[in-house]
Amino acid sequence: MIYLDNAATTRTDPRVLEEMLPYFSEYYGNPSAAYQFSQRIRHKVDACRDQVASCLGVSASEIYFTSGGSESDNWALSSAFEAGKEQGRDQILLSAIEHPAVYNTALALERQGADVQFLPVDKEGVVHPETLEKAVSSRTAIVSVMAANNEIGTLEPIGPLSRIAHEAGALFHTDAVQAFGHIPLLLEGTQVDLLSASGHKFGGPKGVGFLYIKEGLPLMALVHGGSQERNRRAGTENVPGIVGMAKAAQLAMVQMPARAEKERMLRDHLIGRVSALLPQVHLNGSYERRLPGNASLTFPGLSSETALIRLDMEGICASAGSACSTGALEPSRVLTAIGLSAQEASCTLRFSVSAQNTIEEIDHTASILIDMYQKFQHD
Repeated sequence: MIYLDNAATTRTDPRVLEEMLPYFSEYYGNPSAAYQFSQRIRHKVDACRDQVASCLGVSASEIYFTSGGSESDNWALSSAFEAGKEQGRDQILLSAIEHPAVYNTALALERQGADVQFLPVDKEGVVHPETLEKAVSSRTAIVSVMAANNEIGTLEPIGPLSRIAHEAGALFHTDAVQAFGHIPLLLEGTQVDLLSASGHKFGGPKGVGFLYIKEGLPLMALVHGGSQERNRRAGTENVPGIVGMAKAAQLAMVQMPARAEKERMLRDHLIGRVSALLPQVHLNGSYERRLPGNASLTFPGLSSETALIRLDMEGICASAGSACSTGALEPSRVLTAIGLSAQEASCTLRFSVSAQNTIEEIDHTASILIDMYQKFQHD
């Protein structure tokens, strides 16, 4: 198998699994209990919170553990909208290419009275600061723009966008699920209020993530019950998951420069080999400002569904876009937002490499793609 769908999920690092195992059957106590056995586990959870916070350059008290990116996104938008209503702010601004976890949360809030507006992007998928300047107002409760797009890999100018939102008195959220652990994300110098991330996107386990909430924000609790997560998210902590995510975050920070360099090399090799023989194929998104491992390619006329079946028969795992949209009948919102027609969007494949991939795997994949497309053109 050649796995080229790391934007959907990543392999759990064996070192992460090793770190997690004792917290299933050896240190299995509830961290909220008062006796020493459980307090040792409480100290481990606190240490994990410190580790995650250090990756962003923020305080540990600003990190809240969740079940993943979707929960974090829901919490961020819902609580910011509720807080905004108290100040007469009922508007939500988000980019036209947000992940379904943000997009569908905003639509749900629209049914509760929110005025949801979408910020257009350019042909590379970038939200320009002047676009936000024209759209934001005294009615805006929250602006949500993802740090990196999950389909086309484009990186957004989060720093300038967050400052513009603050100048208008609005909160700023970024869905960093694709970015955290892959590119530097220190929040110093930005005015980001809320940031979402998910462990399984950077070598950690599934079912755990976090939401960064800037100190002092009067946001509502997500789950009511016990006092966990400083009274904002009740329920016994997923200790093995938290331990695994923190270990994965630590490894990601240490390995980031070397890993990103290799992923860029593999990505560029795939793009170069395919485009050299298939000049009709084009890359989506920004070439300069994109995630190291992402290559979104449109093969004009070739159905992505047909291509994925052929790739799967060859043992190659790729996708047509977001894993959360698999089976959708409508064309990708992301691809149409950057100017692709519905037909072009239906001919697009996403390859997301990791440092575990080899140049031989990339060469084999490129050969299959070239052969498949040339036969398609001949037919």
